[in-house]
Amino acid sequence: MSGTVFRLPDLGEGLTEAEILEWKVAVGDVVTVDQVVVEVETAKAAVDVPVPIAGTVAELHAGAGSVVDVGAPLISVTVETARARENGTAAERYREEERAGSGNVLVGYGTTTTVRRSRRPAQAALRAEPSPAAPSGPPPAAPSRDEAPRVISPVVRRLAKEHGIDVAALTPSGPGGVVLRKDVENAIAATARPAEPRDADEVRIPLKGVRRTMADRVSRSRREIPDATTWVDADVTRLVKLKRNLQQADPGARVGMLALFARICVAGLRRFPELNAYVDAERQEIVQVPRVHLGFAAQTGRGLVVPVVRDAHRLTLAELGAELARLTDEAREGSLSPADLTGGTFTLNNYGVFGVDGSTPIINHPEAAMLGVGRITEKPWVWKGKVRPRKVTQLSFTFDHRVCDGGVAGGFLRFVADCAERPETLLTHL
Repeated sequence: MSGTVFRLPDLGEGLTEAEILEWKVAVGDVVTVDQVVVEVETAKAAVDVPVPIAGTVAELHAGAGSVVDVGAPLISVTVETARARENGTAAERYREEERAGSGNVLVGYGTTTTVRRSRRPAQAALRAEPSPAAPSGPPPAAPSRDEAPRVISPVVRRLAKEHGIDVAALTPSGPGGVVLRKDVENAIAATARPAEPRDADEVRIPLKGVRRTMADRVSRSRREIPDATTWVDADVTRLVKLKRNLQQADPGARVGMLALFARICVAGLRRFPELNAYVDAERQEIVQVPRVHLGFAAQTGRGLVVPVVRDAHRLTLAELGAELARLTDEAREGSLSPADLTGGTFTLNNYGVFGVDGSTPIINHPEAAMLGVGRITEKPWVWKGKVRPRKVTQLSFTFDHRVCDGGVAGGFLRFVADCAERPETLLTHL
């Protein structure tokens, strides 16, 4: 028999850690090649991680709720000696394909078997190495007392720095004398002041995963982007009627108000390309992007996320509606990949679904602008010289004042309002 330790793989997008959400296997279970063994949550999305060899689960190195650094032990699998040779060949093939850029590494060591799964797989299979019990030799010895503790994770270094923790004074609990996140968190807890009696009623919710990513993004946006907001009320009675007519004409097309406003935004960005941009602060340049990757805010059980519709400018209204619906469904299921949540050039925020009229949204860094749509409600409105009840919404537009001035921002917002009030105007800009 031989044992193999699998470590948390590099999940891409610069991610350095992941939280264990749910183990799909237990010690003693038999696993097959490319079987999903654990679901983890990164700062971007929930990800299913497969195992690249067959065998018996010997050990789970982290429990549900634990945060594991990339490269840290995740699971050990014991295989029969005869099978180990075959698995070793598969592992070597995986390493060769990974170096060559083969897409096969997405679901194991070069297998071509189709695997059905509810969530997207990790960007690379679990990396394998002999376990301490394997014939390859004893585990690496911990450093001596005179050797300084090692801190591998940048997240751990940042956490220690933010709380004034001297890592050299900590007793490392990781293999090879590595200081882990829990070592720093324990030190922080030890130095915290005693809780007052009223603190017993407080509820503390850790910022992690998707929520921490969004918190970091909006905080950076407010620090770096000098934003300004302008708004206008629009009579969208005819747009609401158009949506109803489209749904009756083609019930299979998932064209709602979000899709219509997305189409209006795409047309507006073609007319005002200055807004489909970002600021390269390091080079002091405004970078205009030729392709529209449209982000939209979606509320999920894990918090607010911004899925991205790639090349929205190339999609028909029906295709745009279908893609918005697909991404919304996957966002609520927690099955979006990190790639689905990055790379946007402009964001549409339909906060009207929460029953509110207006907002001053925070720009999705590093984008240059965001359009917000309030609830659509009946209001008295002067139309054709008479006061009549009309469907009215408030449109708000937040923009990076480094990228454009009020003239461009006002021009874009007025164009959006005109298209919403007179949908036939949109036809001339498709």
